[in-house]
Amino acid sequence: MEKLEIRDDVELSNREKEVYRTLRTNLEFTGVENRAIAVTSCTPNDGKSVVSYNLSLALAESGKNTLFVDADLRKSVLVHRLNLKNPSKGLSHLLSGQAGANDVIYSTNKKNLFMIPSGIFPSNPTELLSNGRFEKLVAGLKGTFDYIVVDTPPLGSVIDAAVIAKICDGSVLVLAADKSSRNEAKSVVGQLKAANSNVLGVVLNKVDYKGNGYYGKKYGGYYGKYTSYY
Repeated sequence: MEKLEIRDDVELSNREKEVYRTLRTNLEFTGVENRAIAVTSCTPNDGKSVVSYNLSLALAESGKNTLFVDADLRKSVLVHRLNLKNPSKGLSHLLSGQAGANDVIYSTNKKNLFMIPSGIFPSNPTELLSNGRFEKLVAGLKGTFDYIVVDTPPLGSVIDAAVIAKICDGSVLVLAADKSSRNEAKSVVGQLKAANSNVLGVVLNKVDYKGNGYYGKKYGGYYGKYTSYY
């Protein structure tokens, strides 16, 4: 198994780390059956990739073998954001039949954290995600990992996240406090439910608490039921 060196640009504060530990705990409280989690958002730049990565890291730090899957096959930012050295193969290679699971799963320098990067961006991501290989991958890896966290494209922009969420045990929606609207959130939750996804809750991200900095503008969040916010 090849190894990826993750180099975080931003070190979370103790308060921010506590937010993700709370998110981890609330996720665990939803039930042991919820082990494969799709994370999506309404629109780009809501912070879903940051949330999904830090949730994966929090799970790994608690001793859980955690697989972080970059399933944004359209515009992934994680290779750049995590300063990864261009992984040779990724999820798109597996979905197109060019690689097997063992070829695309990487260990990392973070204890208990493993990763599947996105790979090259294909011209037909929805078709690849729907061809049965992703479903088989998730089902097979549940026997190896305690949690599988899947970062998906924004559902408000493309349908890929609904395809992924249907395969996973549950989904989490990331909303940006400074721009996500009530109607956008209701629309995305409706799409997730139409895909028979178990919507576990919402992360309210980019919260500005009038300068008190409790969660921080960039990484702040809160986890709870969708109806807690509207």
